[in-house]
Amino acid sequence: MSAEPKGHSDLLEAMGGTRGVAESGLPGIAFVTAYTVTGQDLEASLWVAIAVAAVLTVARLFRRETLQYAFAGLIGVAIAAFISSRTGKAEDFFLPGLLLNAAYASAYAISVWIRWPLVGVIVGPLLGDGMHWRSDRERTRLYSRACWIWVAAFLARLAVQLPLYLSEAVVALGVARTAMGLPIFALALWLTYLYLRQNGGLTPLHGDRTQSSPR
Repeated sequence: MSAEPKGHSDLLEAMGGTRGVAESGLPGIAFVTAYTVTGQDLEASLWVAIAVAAVLTVARLFRRETLQYAFAGLIGVAIAAFISSRTGKAEDFFLPGLLLNAAYASAYAISVWIRWPLVGVIVGPLLGDGMHWRSDRERTRLYSRACWIWVAAFLARLAVQLPLYLSEAVVALGVARTAMGLPIFALALWLTYLYLRQNGGLTPLHGDRTQSSPR
């Protein structure tokens, strides 16, 4: 059985790591910068964003690191660029990100409702418990409460960025997305870690592993 996770870094790595989160925001920064410098040349700005995403992916290849987040970022940027190029609206480059935040908020909330809190799905394997925590009502309740930290984080992004998107404030939207990217992620992760640690959620369960799996 695994010991208690080393700490904040274990959760960080399980949820993508700071590099993965930070890299996801770089194409957006590149897009806004190019959009401003080129006098709002949408096509050129989109290509700059795609190029940055491609470079990040290649860099991970050379470092022999996991490609999951780099490729996901590249595909996400490609989709965003496609949508924006089709509509001719620069703000639509950020539409997939807004939809993704809404999807994440919904996923965490729904996971609580169906009693499969995503925080537990992530933390359980780190502790060596797998999904056996679901047979423990208190642990399930604890992970469910922790999920609301993430729901709040994603909704906070939407609360700020959606009005900017609707008002077509492209530069302000890009700045807000960057400012609320890694910082909000880090804050939510830290609060989750503190909450779980203070309430025993990072201590492995010592139940019988031969019991039947929870339904």
